[in-house]
Amino acid sequence: MARRDSPFEEGPTDDLFRADSDVEPGESNVNVAGFDIQPIVFGVSAGIILLFIVYTALAPEQAGEYYGMVFDWINANFGWFYIIAANIFIVAVLYFAFSKYGNIRLGGPGADKEFSDTSWIAMLFSAGMGIGLMFWSVGEPMWHIADPLFGVEGLDYGHLDDTGEYVIGQPEAAAEVATAITFFHWGFHPWAIYGVVGLALAFFAFNRGLPLTFRSVFWPILGDRIYGPWGHLVDILAVFATVFGLGTSLGLGALQVNAGLSFLGDEVFGLAVPSGAVSQILIIAAITAFATVSVYLGIHKGIRILSNVNVILMFVLMLTVLVVGPTLFLLGLIPQAIGLYFDEFFTLALYTEAFGGAAGAQGYEGFGAAWTVFYWGWWIAWSPFVGMFIARISRGRTVREFALGVLILPVIFSFVFIGIMGGTALHAQIEGATIMETIFETGQEEIAMFQMFLEIPLTAILSAIAVILVVTFFVTSSDSGSLVLGHLSSGGKHRAPRNQRVSWAIIEGAVAAVLLLAGGLAALQTASITAGLPFAAVLLIMCFSMYRGLSNEYEILESDEFAERIEELERDTDVVVRKTGAGVVSHIEDDRTDEPGD
Repeated sequence: MARRDSPFEEGPTDDLFRADSDVEPGESNVNVAGFDIQPIVFGVSAGIILLFIVYTALAPEQAGEYYGMVFDWINANFGWFYIIAANIFIVAVLYFAFSKYGNIRLGGPGADKEFSDTSWIAMLFSAGMGIGLMFWSVGEPMWHIADPLFGVEGLDYGHLDDTGEYVIGQPEAAAEVATAITFFHWGFHPWAIYGVVGLALAFFAFNRGLPLTFRSVFWPILGDRIYGPWGHLVDILAVFATVFGLGTSLGLGALQVNAGLSFLGDEVFGLAVPSGAVSQILIIAAITAFATVSVYLGIHKGIRILSNVNVILMFVLMLTVLVVGPTLFLLGLIPQAIGLYFDEFFTLALYTEAFGGAAGAQGYEGFGAAWTVFYWGWWIAWSPFVGMFIARISRGRTVREFALGVLILPVIFSFVFIGIMGGTALHAQIEGATIMETIFETGQEEIAMFQMFLEIPLTAILSAIAVILVVTFFVTSSDSGSLVLGHLSSGGKHRAPRNQRVSWAIIEGAVAAVLLLAGGLAALQTASITAGLPFAAVLLIMCFSMYRGLSNEYEILESDEFAERIEELERDTDVVVRKTGAGVVSHIEDDRTDEPGD
């Protein structure tokens, strides 16, 4: 019998795989004022986050200084930990995909795919697109060509002349390296992190019938104790990671929307649109209000429609820039930069800045702290949200299909998008544009994409599309994040009350606002790597727990009891059993064709 809160029906053999527990999701919940909350998880996490918001709002300068100290301390003491952990996640995903466990099906042997292959791929693309990609697809390669913190041996990037102006030594080679390094930060590492989280959540929710929450992943280690203090701690850490990961993305979105509106006002309409903390907080407030409306409309009328809009707008933006921009240059840059990315993969992936960046041409001081550690912390903090979304849409897929799909398909899209958007800006810079200088003079990465639009036709139209796209991403991220936080704070229930989800959407917006008050981008980066640090340890343990769970599943599939159950099904019913190597059952389906009136 399926658990009461689960929307999925069990197959003919699923009772052999279900976790032996009588605890129902949300069994210890408290219902207060329309909230259905797990009191410890919700109370502790919401209380600490609210204290953070109040403190930062009342003393933003002091908070900003403190967050800067935290950022430096984590980089100095735990940068190596982020680097090693991210690489372990890649190894784990590849191992699960190509090992004997690859044929195990999420949801059990009888599970059907909930979504078609086309829909699943489209939603993976949707999950792979976000505010961050809009913000950094131009901003990051422009920084790398201007401030080469990491280099390739023998390449003369350039130098500052006597007037302080940066002169690029080998612009084409520098552009290639800048693109390849951006590919590195948006390539296999982040999607390996998402893959580990999504695979674990999907397996323990769909194969073991446990709540769709992070405590369930530790069932092989803790058993029923996941419903006790250790489980509460894991879910609290997941809440922190999600809130601050989302806060970082929403803060970046506010910066870019403000930059886009100011750009359109100045360059197109001749209006002065103010840019600064006050404007950005007002933008966060307005878009958070839209997000609460989307929450009330629900998944099918709210986030689903906006997600489709996101996909369409992003393809329109990308393909238009490809056509009106330097098309031949972009078509050549993308494969060439991918080649360099693979050529330098292990150097980049294992670079821990052990000598402070001072030794050799392969390292430059600050690269790890300024870029890689921030990104890995951000991806880990963002992983509960993306991982749970991917898990929710992946029932019926094999472990191999899931792992390779998540690890490859979104990465391809990210490479193409970054190659087109960032490559257009790099080409313009090489041809004499001043995008790089403008970013350096203002210190505002958020204006990079709009400065690039100035160098190609359809400037106003492309800028308007970009602003709309960031807004819709802002809304869908906040809405989706509130759904995830609803799961976590309600003890793993699949349907948290709307009031609860709206409250989380408001909290996410408040966190983004106070982080901007306390130092803008620097504070956002601190929030990501700080929230991601303890959760990185959780994910490493999750890899081991996932291995234990898959091993147990494989043993059941190979057991005499399961074989006898399959023989009974084939003999006594019209069930068709398909097997995939080593006796592992890949699919069980009912082959009966019922006639009307049966």
